[in-house]
Amino acid sequence: MERQEIGRVVHFYSKIGVAIIQLDSELNVGDRIAIVGSTTDIDQIVKSMQVEHQSIEKASPGDLVGLKVKDRVRETDTVFKLV
Repeated sequence: MERQEIGRVVHFYSKIGVAIIQLDSELNVGDRIAIVGSTTDIDQIVKSMQVEHQSIEKASPGDLVGLKVKDRVRETDTVFKLV
């Protein structure tokens, strides 16, 4: 699968397993993403995302979105869309 960089992790809430991601590109529920960093390598499907505590189906470049992630991520990890 080809990786297309779409953003960066800006914060991680470890107690609830949610990453806050600054998007540089569009992201939709159902997209497959990878989060990669020096000690991070996660591959998952976006099941839900939120902006300002409101569930959304589609996020645009420039949005700060919250995503439930299956493992720990770190600030500055890179987010890729797998196409």
